[in-house]
Amino acid sequence: MPRPRSLTPDLLAKAALAVIEREGPDGLSMRAVADELGMGTMSLYRYVQSREQLEALVVDHVLDPAQGGPDLDVGRARSWVDKATVLAVRAHAVATAHPAVAPLLLSRRHASIHSLRWGEALLGVLAEAGFAGERRAVAFRAIVAYVFGAVQLQQLGPLGGKGTAMIAALPREDFPLLAETARSARKIAPDAEFLSGLRLVLRGIAAK
Repeated sequence: MPRPRSLTPDLLAKAALAVIEREGPDGLSMRAVADELGMGTMSLYRYVQSREQLEALVVDHVLDPAQGGPDLDVGRARSWVDKATVLAVRAHAVATAHPAVAPLLLSRRHASIHSLRWGEALLGVLAEAGFAGERRAVAFRAIVAYVFGAVQLQQLGPLGGKGTAMIAALPREDFPLLAETARSARKIAPDAEFLSGLRLVLRGIAAK
């Protein structure tokens, strides 16, 4: 493709995102992005200094509400659990839409203004509910861990996948609970799995 006359952060992020979604996170490099943009690798260094900077641009791009990232307005959600659910579901939807980027959403979250704003919004919900100090920190980390861990688990071992089918076929005399649970799990849709698990996490946090 012809080289743009001037590269904006948005153009760089889109090119890097295209590379990641085509080749996976390990395929991202300055050369690959330069090729995507139709320019020389050394010319790309005029705009970004490293692969790490490209990763941060991608994370900021996919989390930008203007680009389909999570809206931070929780509207008329009543309880803090409802508000936290709204924010978690929206972040999960973005991560699910860009599964190849999911690992970067954690590793580069500190370098993304939109990631920081999402974190601030979630912490605001917890603070309004009376969470403070270590309790708020642990609650926040638990929600973040569940949201992004669920994305990776769905990628690596979906309930409708071969792994669940193999477990369901285990001999009942040796693994009765594993086999029975796997047979039930195959009927659960991914969105229902995520939302049900999130409710359990938030209910547990509320009880502490």
